[in-house]
Amino acid sequence: MTESQLSHAAAAPTAAPLHLNKWIVDLLYYAALILLSLVMLIPFAWMLSTSLKPTEYILSVTPQFIPNPATLDSYRTLFDLMPMGRMLGNSLFVALAGAGGQVLVSAMAAYAFARIEWRGREIVFLLYLGTMMVPSQVTLIPLFILIRQLGWVNSYQGLILPGLFSAFGTFLLRQAFLSLPRDLEEAAFIDGATHFTIFWRIILPLTRPALATLAVLSFMQYWNAYLWPLFVARQEIFMTLPVGLAKLQGGPRALTQWNVVMAGAVVTVLPILIAYLFAQKWFVRSVTLSGIKG
Repeated sequence: MTESQLSHAAAAPTAAPLHLNKWIVDLLYYAALILLSLVMLIPFAWMLSTSLKPTEYILSVTPQFIPNPATLDSYRTLFDLMPMGRMLGNSLFVALAGAGGQVLVSAMAAYAFARIEWRGREIVFLLYLGTMMVPSQVTLIPLFILIRQLGWVNSYQGLILPGLFSAFGTFLLRQAFLSLPRDLEEAAFIDGATHFTIFWRIILPLTRPALATLAVLSFMQYWNAYLWPLFVARQEIFMTLPVGLAKLQGGPRALTQWNVVMAGAVVTVLPILIAYLFAQKWFVRSVTLSGIKG
């Protein structure tokens, strides 16, 4: 037996325990992930279960996870009590217009901070980032006074425009724009391209994952917004779903139909879930790239 064969025979008994240990670690890792996922899904499953229960079974002493009997009466009551079609349309329009506008405004600001050299750029960018430290509740009253003086109470522009300017969105896209090589920009300038051409035809197509990520986050921000629409949308025809859903809850002495409230929550969650599933690939890819490049 040669020397190499002897060394291989000596190492063989230790390979199997190492492989077994790795298999056990992977098994425990995936088991923990599955358990954590199930725990996080329990509130959503309970919400769906409650929306399918009759009213008399909602507050039963013995909770039922699987409704028996299951009924869609809460959904019929929901659409009878509230103009859900109008509210759903309002939320969808405000979220889509707000997300698109926020991506466009943030992209233009990010391009100015990342690709254009101008005096005081870094200082202005730091001041811009400093606005992220100011709680939104502090600016709520002054912003509402401004919107009221402009006559934008009970209007779509009052719901959409104040949220278009995002320091976080500008920071996210600036980091993506900085990752692109300068050679592309210089070659385009030699060919006679302007800043707008470079921004529209080169920068934006090459940073689609970051744009998609900001679009998803902006859509969720507008869709879940409650406090600002509560101030601005006083009339029912301008109300969004979160504001309408809050009206389903009774006062301190009123009986709340929790199955109807849960039905409204299900209707509210479904579009945002679909939006996330549609852009999940871009979202994960952008988070991975930004994590690698710091």
